[in-house]
Amino acid sequence: MFAHEIESFLEEDLGYNDISCKLVPERDVEAIIFTKEDCIVAGLEVAQSFFDYFRIHYTTDHTNGDRLLKDDILFSLRGSSLSILRIERLVLNFLGHLCGIATNTRQCVDIARRYSDVRIACTRKTTPGLRKYEKMAVIAGGGDPHRFSLSDTIMIKDNHVKMMGVEAALLSAKEKAGFTQKIEIEVESSADALKAASAGADIIMLDNMGPCDVINTVELLKRSSIPEHIIIEVSGGIDMGNLEDYAKTGVDVISMGSLIHQSCWIDVSLELTI
Repeated sequence: MFAHEIESFLEEDLGYNDISCKLVPERDVEAIIFTKEDCIVAGLEVAQSFFDYFRIHYTTDHTNGDRLLKDDILFSLRGSSLSILRIERLVLNFLGHLCGIATNTRQCVDIARRYSDVRIACTRKTTPGLRKYEKMAVIAGGGDPHRFSLSDTIMIKDNHVKMMGVEAALLSAKEKAGFTQKIEIEVESSADALKAASAGADIIMLDNMGPCDVINTVELLKRSSIPEHIIIEVSGGIDMGNLEDYAKTGVDVISMGSLIHQSCWIDVSLELTI
């Protein structure tokens, strides 16, 4: 985390007249941060950035992706009482949010692994300003971050196809793409999936298709001998409730906005041990 990011978060949380933290005498104290429920750990480097900024000494026995039980200690801290109180809520908010995403992701990965080695990925449905942290939490949970921005991969979405058609959109993308960029296209029918494969797509996303339609489309593409490098992805309306059905379809990637927007915060607490 860059210093300007830390300072932006501090400006929001501390405001212009922080009296509450100044009520206590400033002296060196010790504290612990611990989990109040089982979880997968994420966001340790974010917390460490705040500790370093305020010169708070910390130790931890964990790395992102570890599985923790209720009452496990995430961090032991030593430093200024004023500094620890000032970063308390920010650090706990980040840890609670990111551990929640990692925990949700791990549960989804575990469900999928019962049926196939399909990759579980998130989407760009992220909280503005927090994307890189949320996607790192997905990685901690065993998921794939997908694209970080529009510049990473050329994505031809449904509205592009409506205006241009599958072939014309892919042709335009290939003309503009850099040599390192893959081209992905969303399709909503088996017919358009075949067109996309023939027109040179690198990734074909089957968008908002039910599991049976996905199975039929995957089988059709395989019978048509699509190039081996083409990745088949499915997305749209997938969550923990129907993930099992999609994990059995034979696709390479399942992308789920719900990894982030349906995750629940993990209860994390800080306690002075003096």
